[in-house]
Amino acid sequence: MGEKTSGRRFVSLKLKWAIGTAVGSLLIFLIVAMAMFSSFTQRLFDEERGLLNQGMVTISRQLGQINQPLTKHNVQAALVQHVTGAAQYQRPIIQDLSDGHMVVRIYNQQRQPVLSTGHHLVPVALTNHRRIRLVKGPNHKVIVGQMPVYARHNHRLIGYLQVENRLNAYYRNYRQLRLVMILALCLVVLASGILGYLLSMLFLRPLNDVHDTVKVISKDPTKDVRVPVPNHNDEMTELATMFNEMLDQTQRYIKQQSQFVNDVSHELRTPIAIIQGHLDMLQRWGKDDPKVLNDSINASLVETERMKNLVQEMLDLSRAEQVDINFRNQKTVVNDVVHQVYNNFKELYPDFVFILDDDLDEPIMANIYRDHLEQVLVILCDNAVKYSTDRKEVHLSLSRGMNTVEIGIQDFGVGIPPEDIDRVFDRFYRVDKARSRKKGGNGLGLSIAKRLVEGYHGSITLESSVGAGSIFRIILPIVGDPEAIN
Repeated sequence: MGEKTSGRRFVSLKLKWAIGTAVGSLLIFLIVAMAMFSSFTQRLFDEERGLLNQGMVTISRQLGQINQPLTKHNVQAALVQHVTGAAQYQRPIIQDLSDGHMVVRIYNQQRQPVLSTGHHLVPVALTNHRRIRLVKGPNHKVIVGQMPVYARHNHRLIGYLQVENRLNAYYRNYRQLRLVMILALCLVVLASGILGYLLSMLFLRPLNDVHDTVKVISKDPTKDVRVPVPNHNDEMTELATMFNEMLDQTQRYIKQQSQFVNDVSHELRTPIAIIQGHLDMLQRWGKDDPKVLNDSINASLVETERMKNLVQEMLDLSRAEQVDINFRNQKTVVNDVVHQVYNNFKELYPDFVFILDDDLDEPIMANIYRDHLEQVLVILCDNAVKYSTDRKEVHLSLSRGMNTVEIGIQDFGVGIPPEDIDRVFDRFYRVDKARSRKKGGNGLGLSIAKRLVEGYHGSITLESSVGAGSIFRIILPIVGDPEAIN
């Protein structure tokens, strides 16, 4: 956790996920909680305001029945009765209003107090208009309602009424609700952070596997270790699968490169030794012997030519392994290339019989570079000519499958033993090494052909029998419209 990358402090993705989840939950909860809190407190306030308004209307209606200027006596007679020497309010609304959270004050026409249920918190400001307002109190705001009192019969002004709602219940509920919201907010943030961290550990476990695999591979690229593929089918499964495929491809390239270097060094060792031997012989005593000089020069030229061909084939093989990168969008009409190679070989080898069996009734296009398809066909046809014996005959066939086109090349030569069929496509492999050297082969042709065909998502197969000949089949996927490349 304390590692640094590129000078920056390492921060775990699980921690980022947990913090992000907590912050996101905090914002969402704040928005929802503020909306609920505002709605609930507004409803409480409206209830308090409605209660004050209802009390004012009820008391004003009771006082309006007096029909004369308000005095302490007639107000008490209208609203209060004496029971066993103790004053008790007769009307439920008066008792409700005077239970500590509201103060009722009644004034006569001269604005002198006649009755009060408690100590008022705000200065008296009587008016001839009914109004309800929110004013600042000693500790918090209070609601004050003021209105004139008129006699019911003659509508004459007989006094004034002022009611204060101290909002004690409102602020008590307000504080309780705020405390509950704060506690709920802390609980949501804590729970979401823990849940986010646990979920990140669960969902990001494949990334830990990738991290561990990369550490092992970075120390030893040839190590046969892979990322465990999760059972659930999601992006992490795809990532693990693609990463394993990349490792397979990388290790395959490493093995091919190592094998390539070993094979090349082995193949070059013989011609270099031959050339060096002839030069040593010339250096010692061959310069004065024209026959030895001539033989050494000819042998050296032959080996030099073979080395040149070997280097060229190695370059072709290297390019063949990169066709999926450099030529992925190339398209070719297969019919044209097969007919061209067929006609060329008929001209090059007039002593051979070439037969083309074309079952296609329309042009077929495959996703392959034209020169590469031609190169593959030339390699296979050249092998068919080289290894033909008494029956100098080569058959070419062209047919179509469901979504593929198939090219067949058959000879009637020496054939290949069953134990060698799976290895003939390996680099530098020769069934009969001595015979292959005489025919000028380096053992790279079939390997080049296989890499080229597979680079375009095709396949090449071989069937052979010793003494009866061999047949190579090339299968390529069909794409597009042949007129599109014209």
